[in-house]
This record gives sequence, structure tokens and C-alpha cells, in this order.
Amino acid sequence: MIPRAQLEALEDSALAPYAMHAGKSVGRAFPEDEHPYRTCFQRDRDRIIHCAAFRRLEYKTQVFLNWQGDHFRTRLTHTIEVAQAARTIARALALNEDLCEAISLAHDLGHTPFGHAGEHAMRDLMRDHGGYEHNGQSLRIVDTLERHYLPRFAGLNLTHEVRHGLMKHVTDYDKPLFKGLTTREGPSLEAQVANYADEISYNSHDVDDGLYSGLLKPEAARESELFREAEDHARANVPAGEEDLLRYQIVRRLKDLQVTDLLQHTSQRLAREGFTSVQDVLAYAGKEPVVDFSPAFKAKVKSLKLMLFHKLYMHRTVRRGMEKSTRFMKAMFERYVSEPYLMPGGFVKRIEARERTHRVVCDYIAGMTDRYALEQYKKLFDPDTW
Repeated sequence: MIPRAQLEALEDSALAPYAMHAGKSVGRAFPEDEHPYRTCFQRDRDRIIHCAAFRRLEYKTQVFLNWQGDHFRTRLTHTIEVAQAARTIARALALNEDLCEAISLAHDLGHTPFGHAGEHAMRDLMRDHGGYEHNGQSLRIVDTLERHYLPRFAGLNLTHEVRHGLMKHVTDYDKPLFKGLTTREGPSLEAQVANYADEISYNSHDVDDGLYSGLLKPEAARESELFREAEDHARANVPAGEEDLLRYQIVRRLKDLQVTDLLQHTSQRLAREGFTSVQDVLAYAGKEPVVDFSPAFKAKVKSLKLMLFHKLYMHRTVRRGMEKSTRFMKAMFERYVSEPYLMPGGFVKRIEARERTHRVVCDYIAGMTDRYALEQYKKLFDPDTW
């Protein structure tokens, strides 16, 4: 058996000096004895995988609603793809794979049902009641809402580095500020890798799902230079008439192009800056990210995202489902706020203990899966459903 101390020694010998090392973790809010054969980041990863919020990702929307087909990505399959991409990038850059994986696995725990439409609805509903953003909710889940370790502590008691990685997992949709974590220092390289692994994954698999659904037409996708490059490469290697195989190879090439450019540009920046410690990275990343695409490639990625926005996310079929789900969310929220006893008993007890009603209702609805939310909506408003 390889003990934890030996695993930490292996990290010290194999990882870059600016990588996060498990043996040098800041630690946990509630001190615990170290595990005999897992590093602290491996332990965090395992706690995330075994929490209820992680399991619920299976039935939460990525782009297509859960009941629209078994082959579309869900929040869970998206999360697995992000973790895989993050590990690949981290290994190539000699960063801490376990930390990247833990951040990636937890990054979407706080998402509402019904994808970004659900998040936008919840933001509107909570605007005057403390706000809502899925990254902040992810941290709330791992810090407070998961209850497996009572009475020792609420939440999962994750390490500072994973929690800080969630805070610094910032996209176009979320710019969180978290109490109890400094925002003056920049994100670790591992947190930056998780952020770009997320972007690379949805840039690629949304193309796949869009083409598979028929909503994204190949001629529309070709408006993106990056898509055209991937398609040209795929057509040169796929027999004519094999459309499913062609789609797979296009998406595979899209991922490869993005990861390769990210690794090349980031490696050049690391060599140029000459970082010798984690603190060097944190100070630099407070100004601009270290992990990044090259400027020319970033323009291609932007074009790809714009194409997806206009040709897929704004498609009337997608929008119709999202607008309907937004109405579900708002109607349920208002009903539970006015009649909180309609929620399960644990949430009612929290309100009786003087927690704010709007926040408790937010926690309840944000934790729902798509299908559970629809079931509860029917129970609230459909006279034939009990």
C-alpha cells in the first residue's frame, strides 16, 4: 500500500513548483485527521462524488430538457467531460490533477433545474433577497446544505483550495463573491484549468447535441471558422455517408484544437513569466489569467460561441422550452414563499428556526432536478395531480 505521505512526496517530485501541492494545503475549516492513503484533494473529490447534489446532476438540463432525449448531455455528463478535460490539461502542464478534478466535479452543483433559463429566473426572484448565482450556490452546498457529517460539521468540509477554486470558476454567466474567502488573490492554475475545461467542453458538446437534434444545421455551423477547420479535418478521415461518425469526429477535433492551443499558449506564458511558486501565480492571476487561449485562437472561439448562441440557444424550440420552464420556476417560487408549509418538513423547520423564507425556498427549488420540479409544479397547480 502506498501511504498518503508517499503520495504527497510523489507530487512534490512530479509537479511544477507553481502547482498546488496537497501536502501544502491551507487545510479545512474544521480540522480533521488526514486519511492514511488518500491526499486531501483526493478525499475532496470523493466527498463531492458521493454527495446528493452530485447525483441530482443526472436529471438537470444542460441545453436540452431532460425528457427531450436520452442522448443529449445533462449536467452530470457535462461535469464528467469537464473533469476529464481538466485532468488532461493538468497532466500536460504538471499541475495537480486531483485538485482540478475536484473543482470540476463541484463546479455545477449549484445549478437550478432547466439550465441557464432556470438560473436567470432564480436571479430575478432573489434580486432583492440576497441574490443568486450557481457558483455561490455550489459553495453553499458544499459548505452548508449537505448534511452527511453532522454533528461534527455541516457541509463537506472541503479544503480551502477546492472552495477557492469554486469561487474563481468564473464564466460569462457568473461573477461570484463569497464570504469567508479572500478575493484579492487570483485563482490557482488548477482553478483556471477547470474554468477552461468547462468552456472547451460545452463549446464542443453543444455542437454535438445541436447537430444531433437537427436544430443546428451544418450550413449554419460553418459560419464558425473553428467548426470549418474541424469539419475539414473530419471529412478527410471519415468515409462518405457516415454522418454519425462524421459528427463525432468533428466534435473530437474541436476539443483537440482547443486543448492544444490552450496548452501551447499557456506553456509559453509560464516559461516567459518564470513562476517559481504558487504565490507568484496567485499574484499574477489577480491581474489577468495565466491559462488562456492565444489571441488569434480566442477570436475563433468567440465566433464559435456566437454561432451557438444565435443558431442553437436562441432557436425557437430551445427558447420555447426555456420560457415554459421559467414560468414553472417563478410560479413555484411565489407559491412556496406564500405557503412554505407546502415544502418538505426539513425546509419548514429551517423557516421556523428564523432562516429567511426566500433563501430557504431558493435552496429547495435550486436543488430540484428537471423532472422533480415538473412533478412539484403539477402537484401545486394541476387539479388532477395529487
